Amino acid sequence: MSKHLYREEILDIKPYVPGKPVEEVKRELGISDVIKLASNENPLGPAPAAVRVLQEMAGSVSVYPDGNCYYLKEALAEKLGVLPANLIIGNGSDEIIKMIAEAFLNEGEEAIVAEPTFSEYDFAAKIMGGHTVVVPTKEFTFNLSAMAEAITEKTKLIFICNPNNPTGTIVRQSDVQAFLQRVPEHVITVFDEAYYEYVTDESYPNTLAFVQEGRNVIVLRTFSKIYGLAGLRIGYGVSTPALIDLLNRVKEPFNVNLLSQAAAQAALSDIEHLQRSRQINEEGKAYLYNEFKRLGLPFMPTHANFVWVQVRADSQQVFAKMLRRGVIVRTGDIFGAPDFLRITIGTREQNKRLIDTLCAVLTEEGVLG
Repeated sequence: MSKHLYREEILDIKPYVPGKPVEEVKRELGISDVIKLASNENPLGPAPAAVRVLQEMAGSVSVYPDGNCYYLKEALAEKLGVLPANLIIGNGSDEIIKMIAEAFLNEGEEAIVAEPTFSEYDFAAKIMGGHTVVVPTKEFTFNLSAMAEAITEKTKLIFICNPNNPTGTIVRQSDVQAFLQRVPEHVITVFDEAYYEYVTDESYPNTLAFVQEGRNVIVLRTFSKIYGLAGLRIGYGVSTPALIDLLNRVKEPFNVNLLSQAAAQAALSDIEHLQRSRQINEEGKAYLYNEFKRLGLPFMPTHANFVWVQVRADSQQVFAKMLRRGVIVRTGDIFGAPDFLRITIGTREQNKRLIDTLCAVLTEEGVLG
């Protein structure tokens, strides 16, 4: 193939590897009883209020959606205490990550990321011909001091996933404040808070306050996780009106479909579902902690809806054997940790089945006696 057909930068991009779908496992392995604890989805499913709205709106999909997401922005603005001008809505927060690179990153400029963390930051930078500067985490937590030291004249973006995917760790208010004091004006700091609603730690930073102070900060959140709308692909960003205006210049028209907008607005008002989701997560977290301790498996205490656990065996081997038993998890090798698993916290029944399956597999692997 002639090199003139493509941009050479894309050869450095590693395609995103999603969690294996339930239907694919059923089809490939010929089994019917499958649970997925790989993609950090809400085990309770979508907010019931969102489902009702989807049913009511189904007959309206012949018309284009509101390209400005007016009503959803109004609802979010009221909930967050910001203005609609502070908001941008995306086809998942993934799309906004890509918009950020498109709007702000010139060829040859740098984006600072951690390792391990969410791979889409690297993808967004490289697709624009930028470079990623990788700063290893410290005890699986963002090393903000080292990230600040990595800033150069070429730095344009810094991505901070908080809580971090895949480790579940957080950076705290005091550390973030000290970090931002070291970030120069030509750099934009992106706080990806996809799991924000699960955090209970009082030291978790109030990043919206940094936006209101007028700092070059973008905060990303999503309806995919606790609200249970992953299949509808909808997320949002909060920033200064000036930065939002620049992001809107690279936004596709009608990027968020009509059903997603309506469902997200309804989900915001379903407080009961939100509280129940948090409760299930806290109960599941406590159960898995106790079980991992009983089995002698090191793990990171999580601030999200998944646990990063060391299985002391090849994660691909463990994954394959668990898959044949109908349990889907996420391997750590894609995050540079080949003997770790990232396991989504499920319902009580799912968590018990997970532990039973993991025990059987790790016994076969010789990890457990």
